[in-house]
Amino acid sequence: MRFDGKTVFITGAGSGLGRAAATRFADEGATVVAADLDLEGAEETIDRLEADGRAIELDVRDADAVQAAIDETVETFGLDVVVNNAGVSHDRARVEEIDLTERDRILDVNVAGVWNGCRAAIPHLTEQGSGAIVNTASLAGVIGAPQLGAYSLSKGAVVNFTRTVAAEVGPHGVRANAVCPGVTDTPMPRKNRSEEEWAATKSEMARHYPLKRLGRPEDVAGAMAFLASDDAAWVTGHALVVDGGFSCC
Repeated sequence: MRFDGKTVFITGAGSGLGRAAATRFADEGATVVAADLDLEGAEETIDRLEADGRAIELDVRDADAVQAAIDETVETFGLDVVVNNAGVSHDRARVEEIDLTERDRILDVNVAGVWNGCRAAIPHLTEQGSGAIVNTASLAGVIGAPQLGAYSLSKGAVVNFTRTVAAEVGPHGVRANAVCPGVTDTPMPRKNRSEEEWAATKSEMARHYPLKRLGRPEDVAGAMAFLASDDAAWVTGHALVVDGGFSCC
């Protein structure tokens, strides 16, 4: 298995893409540290795994807390892969209608959170001369998304920041890549929708994808695992679009 004997630290692991990533890495032999602001969700993720792991409560906006969590992971398990996945979105609105407090919330989680995760992990990974960072961006960070201006801004920043990190850590044997999902069936797009509303919305949106369905969390988790694995040993600074062909159209 590709991650036998390796430790993977994942933020936003209490649900959605983070939980799917934790499951995929654990299935491939990894010890998983599942971090989330929702400790109960992180604990549920770990309980579902048939592998060693630990759940921790973590607010990725808190740089000191992220540093402490990474340091403790290194001391307890070692560290091989960091998946900076925690993220939030906002209600659809035009740029001039988005409240500045809401904009700052998005940037604090989606941008500063990724920065904090990379900043905390890089010294450990570069010192050992190996490791991989996978940052969760979005298709919205590559092509933009009308009425999701703050979200698009944050995810575009993640894409370019990942390239910068890759250039800096590459000489030390460490890789950094981003995964850019299209709309995926997770709690984020389901927010404020009933099951019936979401089923109708999902069906309508799927018409615009060549593969005629939205993404599943497992689709993105597979891409994350690829980017973190030795199968991607010569891939760094890349923004891997996983969108069912939406950007082709």
